[in-house]
Amino acid sequence: MKNSIAERIADFLKKFPPFSSLSYAELLTISNEIQVLHIEKNNVLFKIGDATHPFFYVVKEGAIGLSVTSDTEDVLIDKCDEGDILGLRPFFAKDNYLMTAKAREESLLYAIPIEVFKQYVSQNVDVLNFILESFASNTRNPYDKEHKGKLISENVIYSEQSSEIQYFQPIAYTKNPITVSRKDSIKLVATIMTQHKIGSVIIQDNNLPVGIITDKDLRSKIATGLFPIDISAEQIMSAPVVTVAENISIAETQMMMLKHNVGHLCVTEDGTNKSTIIGVISEHDVVVAQANNPGVLLKQTKRATRSKELKLVREKLNDLIQNSLDKNIPIQHISSLVGEINNTITKRAVELAIEKMDEAPPTRFAWLNIGSQGRKEQLLMTDQDNALVFEDVEEEHYNDVKKYFLELAEKVTKTLNKIGYEFCPAEMMASNPMWCKSVTDWNKQYNSWINKPGENGILMCSIFFDYDFIVGDENLVDSITENIFANLQNNQLFFAYLGTDALKNPPPLGFFRQFLVEDDGEHKDTFDIKSRAIMPLVDAARLLLLSQNIRGINNTYHRYKKLAEVEPQNEELFESCAEAFATLSFFRTTEGLMNDNNGRYLNLNELSKSDKVKLKNSFQPIRAIQDAIKNRFQLTYFT
Repeated sequence: MKNSIAERIADFLKKFPPFSSLSYAELLTISNEIQVLHIEKNNVLFKIGDATHPFFYVVKEGAIGLSVTSDTEDVLIDKCDEGDILGLRPFFAKDNYLMTAKAREESLLYAIPIEVFKQYVSQNVDVLNFILESFASNTRNPYDKEHKGKLISENVIYSEQSSEIQYFQPIAYTKNPITVSRKDSIKLVATIMTQHKIGSVIIQDNNLPVGIITDKDLRSKIATGLFPIDISAEQIMSAPVVTVAENISIAETQMMMLKHNVGHLCVTEDGTNKSTIIGVISEHDVVVAQANNPGVLLKQTKRATRSKELKLVREKLNDLIQNSLDKNIPIQHISSLVGEINNTITKRAVELAIEKMDEAPPTRFAWLNIGSQGRKEQLLMTDQDNALVFEDVEEEHYNDVKKYFLELAEKVTKTLNKIGYEFCPAEMMASNPMWCKSVTDWNKQYNSWINKPGENGILMCSIFFDYDFIVGDENLVDSITENIFANLQNNQLFFAYLGTDALKNPPPLGFFRQFLVEDDGEHKDTFDIKSRAIMPLVDAARLLLLSQNIRGINNTYHRYKKLAEVEPQNEELFESCAEAFATLSFFRTTEGLMNDNNGRYLNLNELSKSDKVKLKNSFQPIRAIQDAIKNRFQLTYFT
């Protein structure tokens, strides 16, 4: 008797490798042994550490997310859609699963018994090679555009043997470190350090970090006779101590030490100096690798004396991005590291420009990155967006001071252009007199944007709410930030305008779920992933965070993570937006690296069926977040 269910399963499997290498009779035999699993959304198929199953799985309908745990959070590595295979580990390894498989939506899976399928693996060379290559390589599913015919690797993505991956693993640090109080004598501090054979002690006040003393301090300040040994710790301690959260990665540790020119970091519960001390990280704890390790690139940047050397670092950074993507390192980690290196390149460009000026800066100033650079989302060589703020000066000196900083900004932007950061077509640069202002003038500018909003002003000003301090005096930036948030309090009119701007690009699918592409021009029939998909998520995250009076978080992915934390009732929505943003960023970055451009326009004909499904799935949260904005800011009639 015919088994119609088995026939339907066989008809489905024959469309996908490696099953397409088997005869229909063999597929029917296998299909008779297959179990059909129904998994509700958010249910787990298997998790990290679980004993392996006697089955591997094929997705019939729905989507299964594969994730690992990194830096205290579950990091989505990939989504398995129709025809994708997961759970191959039992074929080759007796140990437990190294990933978690969780339904991202209601799903149907075919569970194929491994013992049944093994004979076809051993008898069919094509099937064997497919399985071996898939498991041994670090590639994605059978229908990804760059690696057709291969599956996502389930054994080496986060292997500790992989030197490239090590930099993104949490660093081991000393827990429950030795601490002393401010009033303890240096003699006691030195005795404690000798007894415990340690190179530093944290100075604490009610178990909050207020400073640090290292053996270097003892050598340079006490052994030289600069200070007597009976003074208190607070008189020679370095303050404030640089604090970080636990589970900081090795690469991030290196960059924090280089950025702040310190050899020790204090680990606290929430990463700030306002929470309890839980550990200390020293240079001894840091694993330093060679080649295009982020720490090495930072050192090369700091030593650069010419734009040519900075350009070389930026080119190496492209290699780091590509290698990281090849190793399936989450895009949000890559963005964080690349953002730090981009900032350091900009900082060095400013320093070199100051050296070329005839005189030192006439007053305090601060250089800011704005837009995608300010959000640390600039993975590709796109255009530069920046601004400059200088200290208020007497009116008779204002023009001369501004002239100096405009000349400085001209040198900086030209250097950045030589490195590869193109001039902003809209001239959103510090070399433009409009964006080189005193503190008072910047406050007036923000006050006008916030308190007298208009459609044109909103379009112009939105990226100026995504700024990141680079070099100079950060206090100037802090004063502007304080003014901004004071004006934002209960400012419903401004949020209504900002909300309307956030809704200007609806989800990029037509009535029949077809992609909305460019109608004409140079990019006709391509998909503008920046304006149609990425920017709606960026604009929504900015609006929601500003309305919550949350400052200090500029990155879109981390903004949604923070919103999920402060609004647990909307956690699922914000988490889906974070995932969608990461997926879209991956597509754009991959496109840009492959074609040596800014990745903005995707040729949909080059995308596989699976890529198109992933892309469309990432559009769903756009509609949901825009609906939430309409309701929250009562924009139904306003728009």
